[in-house]
This record gives sequence, C-alpha cells and structure tokens, in this order.
Amino acid sequence: MATLQLRQVLKEFDETRVIHGVDLAVADGEFVVFVGPSGCGKSTLLRMICGLEQATSGDIMIDGVRVNDVSAADRGLAMVFQSYALYPHMTVRQNMSFGLENIGTPAAEIDAKVGGAAKLLRLDALLDRRPTQLSGGQRQRVAIGRAIVREPRIFLFDEPLSNLDAELRVSMRGEITSLHKRLAATMVYVTHDQVEAMTMADKIVVLRAGRIEQVGAPLELYNRPANRFVAGFIGSPQMNFLPVAFAGRDADGVAVTLPGGRTLRAVATRTAPAAGAALTLGVRPEHLALAASAADAHLTLTVLQQEQLGGHSLLHGTIAGGDTRVTVHVAGQTRVRAGENVGVTIDAPDARLFAGDDAGLAL
Repeated sequence: MATLQLRQVLKEFDETRVIHGVDLAVADGEFVVFVGPSGCGKSTLLRMICGLEQATSGDIMIDGVRVNDVSAADRGLAMVFQSYALYPHMTVRQNMSFGLENIGTPAAEIDAKVGGAAKLLRLDALLDRRPTQLSGGQRQRVAIGRAIVREPRIFLFDEPLSNLDAELRVSMRGEITSLHKRLAATMVYVTHDQVEAMTMADKIVVLRAGRIEQVGAPLELYNRPANRFVAGFIGSPQMNFLPVAFAGRDADGVAVTLPGGRTLRAVATRTAPAAGAALTLGVRPEHLALAASAADAHLTLTVLQQEQLGGHSLLHGTIAGGDTRVTVHVAGQTRVRAGENVGVTIDAPDARLFAGDDAGLAL
C-alpha cells in the first residue's frame, strides 16, 4: 500500500478558487473519509489525487514522491465511482479483467487475480452474468473488484453508495469496511453522508468551501468539534444550538444564562469569554433529558412533533419565549404529544460553547 500527502494544494477554475491550500497526511493502510456538504470540494480534491484534475499549485505526494506531473494511469491508484461504469455487453468476468487485458497482463495472471477478487467479494457464482442481471449492490461489488485486480497503491471511492437504497447502503458500508480490514489497504472515500463517515472512517476530513475545517477520528470530531460548523454537520440528529450569555466563572467551569433566564453552570471551556458576551451553547439531543419537575428544568420546550422510533423517541420543538428549535433524545417510548410544554434539563459537562459566527472556534 502507500502513504498520501497533500501540501498546500490549491485549485482554480479560471478566476474561481475552489480548493484553498489544503494540507493533509494519509498514513499507510488508513481509511480516510472526506465529508462535507455538496459543493465543498471533496470530489475535486479526490480527482486531483487520482490525476483526473490538475492542481493549480501545491504538491501531491504518494510514498514521498511528487506525482503532480504523473498521468492518472501511472499513479498506481484505482477509483470507484458513484456510477458503476460497467460495460453492459460484457460479463462480470470480462468487466473485471478488461483493464488487465489492456496492459497486456498474461491470461493466467488475469484468471488468478479475477478469481481471487471474486472470492473476496462473493462474486464467484456471478462471473458469467451481465450487469443487467445483477442487483445494485452486486454491480457495486463488481466495480470494486475491477479496482482490486489492479492491485493499486491507494483505493479512491467517490460516493460509491449514493445510488443504492437504504438497506443496501447499510450492507455495503459493512462490506467496504470489512474489505479494508482484509486488504489492509490505504483508502480515501468521499461522501456527503456523515453517517457513512462516522461508521467507516479511521479518520474524517470535514470540508467546507474548499477548506479543511477539522481532521480527526470520528468520536474526536463528535465529542470535541473545533467549531460550530463541524458540531452541526457531524451527528444525527444535529446538535442543538442555543443563544446564551456569559454569566461568570468558578472552579467548575463557566456559567451561562439560557433562553428564559435560567443559569447553567459547570460548562467546560478552555478560556472564559468577556462578561455579557453573546455565545452559542451546543448540546447534542442525547445530552438533554425531560425534567423530573418544573423546578429542575433548565428550559421549557413546546413540542411541535414527536417521532416514536421504538428503542428511542425524538421530541422536536421550540424553546418557550422564542423560535429556537431543539431536538431531545428520549430513551424508549414516550407519552409526550405535540402541543405539550415540557421541562428539559441540560447535561452541562457535555455541552460545548462557541463564540462568534458558525466559523468561530470552540472556547
């Protein structure tokens, strides 16, 4: 396998800059996921890595060697696209062997590589079928098998599960993760789905508008987001954001004034903001709970909608006296109905404070 390093990689289309000086290191055998909203530059970055786009400036290094001027065919990479890109008139066997035949690989070697990949992907019984005779998940496995037989230094995936239904997406997530472990391969995977990123990655790269917002392990990003954008993007349901004001500091942490006037103490931060500063408190739905009594409540929630999901429930509503939307995760099933007002408590140590706009650093 191989290492990958990006050094101040920049991409411009005419006068428009879409990638702004990206620095990133991918270790040998690591599964790295690029995640972010549509238009953030993740696919453009992937295409520059594989050589389908030319970087305007900066260095793309594979195993310590600069490959900016090396053609896509000679970089030793394999890419799996959102569309399966299979030849409909060819069998599975022919689709998987086509690239090897084009570079003059001996027939016996082709048979061995195709057979090995087919066994790995459970395609043994499908080698003589054509793509039209396969399910979506099977077609995607063929596309992955076509990449495996090339024995690439790095696998690149560009939203490979987007065309699959929900059940198949879950199944294929597990298959790709298992494949990574079996091959011990370096993989770079692009998705807009943060659930895919959380469940598959060794390391997540969160992108916004052509810049890296944060890099880290999935739970590191979930528990310690660098800013409000990352906090809101990673996690489902999304983190709640409450407008608060700084109300003092003691040995246990910062105190803030919540909507409705109550005080929440012991919010952990690295630095204390100025007195009276306008802040945003980020609280994940599972760190909110229904209060045992009105006296215990930090907030009063007017419930607009409840979702009964069996093992847990979600209450969606607004904070009394304002239009701030909040989601509360309730264990099990609930009798709370739309239109009711309920008291809510906040687990202060798990809350996060943010200063300034959504790009402001977590305090």
